[in-house]
Amino acid sequence: MPAKKTKSKKDKIPAKVKAYLDKAGIKHEILEHKTVYTAIDAANTLNKKFSEIAKSLIVKADKDYYLILLPADYNLEPEKLKKALAKGGNKEVKTIKIPGEKIVDKALKIKAGALSAFGNLHKLPVIVDKKLAQINKAVFSSGSLNHSVEMAVKDFVKLENAILDNFGVKKKIKIEKAPVKKKTKKAGKTHKKPLSKTTKSKKVTKNKKVTKAGSNKKATQVSTNSKKPVTTKKRKK
Repeated sequence: MPAKKTKSKKDKIPAKVKAYLDKAGIKHEILEHKTVYTAIDAANTLNKKFSEIAKSLIVKADKDYYLILLPADYNLEPEKLKKALAKGGNKEVKTIKIPGEKIVDKALKIKAGALSAFGNLHKLPVIVDKKLAQINKAVFSSGSLNHSVEMAVKDFVKLENAILDNFGVKKKIKIEKAPVKKKTKKAGKTHKKPLSKTTKSKKVTKNKKVTKAGSNKKATQVSTNSKKPVTTKKRKK
């Protein structure tokens, strides 16, 4: 019997996003990767700099929703965003909130984790931090946990008719280092340290002294033990 085919757990890039990019005719690359849930995960998985990953956030300013993008290693500064929104909309913004995932899914009528960086598909105005616009290419969310879209930032800004402003603050990210394995000594084997030239010479001189002392003792023993023959002179009559 033929072996059963197992379904891959990886999801597909949303058809709407693919069709949207193909219709726009903008040069882009779809990157397939393991499941990621955050922009930091995406950076580590794709071996990219944090500044090259666009973090997508839904923000509620008073009663209106906005899609904002900033580098993965930046956090949102609400007061700065208020000023940026006031410039774009010519009205004062009183409160800035980041709604929970369930509220976002319900408001935008999307499935959990299906938020992409392309605000036009969600009928949302897009605001991009200027720090992200300083790099040539960036990786954007496609609305799939296993796929991302890499494209020129200037093309993304043009496509989304995005507003550019400063509203992010850089955050410190701790990079966990892999633990260093300690070398264990194997039982039954002893490693002798190699002798230096000075210690070798000392040992040689000691041995020489011992041999000399030994030979002297033997010589004294021989001299004490050996008796000279006694010669007797005959008396003259």
